[in-house]
Amino acid sequence: MREKSSEKVKKKRFSLIEWIKTNNGGDLVMVLLVMILCIFGIIMVFSASYYVSINEDGNPYSYLKKQLIWFALGFATMIIFSRIDYHVWGKFWVLFYLAGLALLVMVKIPGLGITVNGATRWIGVGPITIMPGEIAKITLIFYISRLLAKNPRMTDDIWGVLGVVGVTGVYAGLIMLQPNMSTAATVVFIAGGMLLVAGTKIWQLFVLAGLGGAAGVALVVSSEYRYARYTSFLDPFAHALDNGFQAVQSLLALGTGGFTGLGLGKSVQKYLYLPEPQNDFITAIIGEELGFVGIMILMIVYILLIWRGCRAAMNAKDYYGMMLAAGMTMMIGIQVSINIAVVTSSMPPTGVILPFVSYGGNALMLLMGMMGILWNITKQSEKNEIRLIEEQNRKALEEEKNKIMRRTVRQGRR
Repeated sequence: MREKSSEKVKKKRFSLIEWIKTNNGGDLVMVLLVMILCIFGIIMVFSASYYVSINEDGNPYSYLKKQLIWFALGFATMIIFSRIDYHVWGKFWVLFYLAGLALLVMVKIPGLGITVNGATRWIGVGPITIMPGEIAKITLIFYISRLLAKNPRMTDDIWGVLGVVGVTGVYAGLIMLQPNMSTAATVVFIAGGMLLVAGTKIWQLFVLAGLGGAAGVALVVSSEYRYARYTSFLDPFAHALDNGFQAVQSLLALGTGGFTGLGLGKSVQKYLYLPEPQNDFITAIIGEELGFVGIMILMIVYILLIWRGCRAAMNAKDYYGMMLAAGMTMMIGIQVSINIAVVTSSMPPTGVILPFVSYGGNALMLLMGMMGILWNITKQSEKNEIRLIEEQNRKALEEEKNKIMRRTVRQGRR
């Protein structure tokens, strides 16, 4: 009786392990890294926004509550999307592109578009605020991935490359009208990176980069506001009371933090000195409170996440999965790079958040949903790998059987 009961227990344990493998397979290390970043982000958003929340509505927990709600929605989205076959998204690639286009146009419709500090980058629907630029990044990744998967040799021809440049240029142009040069640049960088992965000739990419750089310089020079903003970073302390204010306060925060930081919750710059401490400049608060050590640990986590994303792209079971994973991984890597560069005054100030860590509202939910799709890509590649191994084992077994059969026949003839 004891033997039977122990057998039942073994069977139950085995079935539980099988269930976990079947339903929650894929790259669980990648998922763990995302969760670490999100939880760390919640802690830092609370710390960075404490006095901003009190100043805005008298409640120190305002941003914390919102971040927790968006995290819960993002986590649910990630789980749901991880269980949907990523090929489903490819069926609606044109629709996604047109939806992103429509949202970018709707920003300019009076009554829908919300203007803050002279920029109209948001759409307000009741209590919900949507930033079409963030959605456009993801819809463009869907579109380019499917476009290149349908025509893998497309990048061999300059006209095929220009087709990708064209659809990207439409998005970038509409985003520039908001105006939002940082998001427009991010969109262009993502498309350029995907073209590189797709095998576009290096000389073509250099030509496109040169033309894009020239267009960027022209846009900066053509606007007094942009020119002043984009040149102040060369010597931010000379413009400490106007265009260089954010950069100066950010550098002061990093310098004050030193090697080990002042300690969690002990930032001085968050006392309304540094604008947007919970958003674009949360990295400066992290540096002030946790020091160089804290920043480096955070960067290591991001590097590991990007590595897992690259691994997912390389091991994807088909071309579409590879391009989709590559585009999503590049989006994270580009945003992290730009955010760090801005905070350290290595490039002009822009409005690019630190993925998973900054307070971003629905941007957090979009990022986590995107990671759910990436998770599904790793699940499918894992299943494909298992299938290939099983097929190889089956062929090897059949070959061995045939050898035994031939040997038996020979022995019978003798």
